[in-house]
Amino acid sequence: MEERAFFRESETTKPSQLNCPFCRTVDSYDLRWMVRKKLDQVPRGADERDRARFAKFASYMVLLDDKAMCKNMRCRKRFDISGVKTMAFI
Repeated sequence: MEERAFFRESETTKPSQLNCPFCRTVDSYDLRWMVRKKLDQVPRGADERDRARFAKFASYMVLLDDKAMCKNMRCRKRFDISGVKTMAFI
């Protein structure tokens, strides 16, 4: 079975404080995250190997955005998001 069969997926946004490397301003940016919550039970049709994999899985979030646009009206440049983990366990 695929890994997606063991999780319920949803998308959410969370605020994060980021620095623009060009103009050095700090502002709050809403970053998009994919939330994967582990199902309560093993899906139907799973064999013993899938049950063992399911026991090891945990709920987690994956960062979807890799760039942000500066909110300073004079700058407005796109910059890479750094200093934020790309994956977080719930």
